[in-house]
Amino acid sequence: MADAHKLEIFRGLLKFKSNTQKIWGVLVFLTIVTAIEVALGITKPEALIDTSFLGMKLLNWIFIILTLVKAYYIAWDFMHLRDEKSSLRRTIVWTPIFLVLYLVFILLVEANYIYSVFKDGFVTWNF
Repeated sequence: MADAHKLEIFRGLLKFKSNTQKIWGVLVFLTIVTAIEVALGITKPEALIDTSFLGMKLLNWIFIILTLVKAYYIAWDFMHLRDEKSSLRRTIVWTPIFLVLYLVFILLVEANYIYSVFKDGFVTWNF
């Protein structure tokens, strides 16, 4: 592990003078991403609801991507992954991303199957 923590975020675009300032900078970034998620959840733009991509509404994809961005950034800064070796960083960061994408794929395939069974099968919608 490195001797000193890096006082920069966004690959050096923003540099801070102390750890306290950096924590506040990260908090502001995570607050902005969360505010975007909340605003999209409240307004639910019609263009994002009507548009479908890979069997799911575009709005849902945006929520998944923004949540992954927040999780990545929390791990990167608050769990100090930026100070670790690149192989450990890749192992910790890429494994959950692939697992989440795999889970989304499984959920989409299974949901499509269940929908087709209820739509075309003899079982009726009972809920």
